[in-house]
Amino acid sequence: METSTVETPGLLAEALATFDRLFREAADAGEPDPTAMTVATAGLDGRPSARIVLLKAHDPRGFVFYTHLDGRKGRELQANPQAALLFHWPRVRDGVQVRIEGAVEIVSDDEADAYFASRPRGSQLGAWASKQSETLESREAFDQRYARAEQEFEGRDVSRPPRWTGLRVRPRCIEFWYGAQYRLHERQLYECDAAGEWSKRMLYP
Repeated sequence: METSTVETPGLLAEALATFDRLFREAADAGEPDPTAMTVATAGLDGRPSARIVLLKAHDPRGFVFYTHLDGRKGRELQANPQAALLFHWPRVRDGVQVRIEGAVEIVSDDEADAYFASRPRGSQLGAWASKQSETLESREAFDQRYARAEQEFEGRDVSRPPRWTGLRVRPRCIEFWYGAQYRLHERQLYECDAAGEWSKRMLYP
């Protein structure tokens, strides 16, 4: 997973450093996949949906995952570009959650191309074969689409599908939730106001 060495002053830098420290603790503790995070979205009708995806990069600009823009989460995030992320690392300390909320933007083509080129070839072909979230008549139908993608790109690099890209969640708030006995949890909330100024406060359990 990519990280940035760009220095970020103030409380945002503190929050990101805390995230990095807890992420390393999750890896050291043997969490099955520390990059796994729930992404919650809602369309213009206000109906929420959530699913687990993998964090692929983070830096002071935000937290990045990849998807197809024509799938459900892609459509919802284009209609209503706001998302909530949730990491849960039960093996860290007495259990840790990290909650992130913010606006969503599409990453640059160069950034998406570079990440797509790093994927295994089978995953690249799968991105061409899948009409994400649409009805699939049978597994055989998908296998046929995958086979056609193999033939299409035989002997050459697999290019990135034009509607497959990365989405960056630019944090407006970051909460660190630390589990404790008797549910006397510790919660630290970092928030950014409309002027771009960050603040920090504790929350009741």
